[in-house]
Amino acid sequence: MNSFRILAVDDELLIRDLLYDFFSSQGWEIVVANSGRSAIELLKSREFDLVLTDLKMPETDGIALIGRMRDLYPSLPVIIMTGYPSLDSAVEALRYKVDDYITKPFNVNQLFKVAKRVVENSRLAAS
Repeated sequence: MNSFRILAVDDELLIRDLLYDFFSSQGWEIVVANSGRSAIELLKSREFDLVLTDLKMPETDGIALIGRMRDLYPSLPVIIMTGYPSLDSAVEALRYKVDDYITKPFNVNQLFKVAKRVVENSRLAAS
């Protein structure tokens, strides 16, 4: 089984715990961050196969995080998770070449399938 390393960014502890527990149980290495600022620091210090990020967060929102992330790692796959979907945020996500846009509440099994597909496609494209 392939082991992937993902970074999950969400200001809600419940979501971070859910993602950590589920992805860990699937054999993935998962690191969680509670803000865009801490996510950038983690991105600078480790390699990740995927970033899952909330859209609405204090200080640095998901779109600002992705913009900064694209400056550092243009091809790193990213999935947005949001409880506040809108046409504007979907258009911004497309502009930053986000790999998927998931609305909350989400089914964690479905999110896992999407994440696995995104990471596998990214690895295929890189080889």
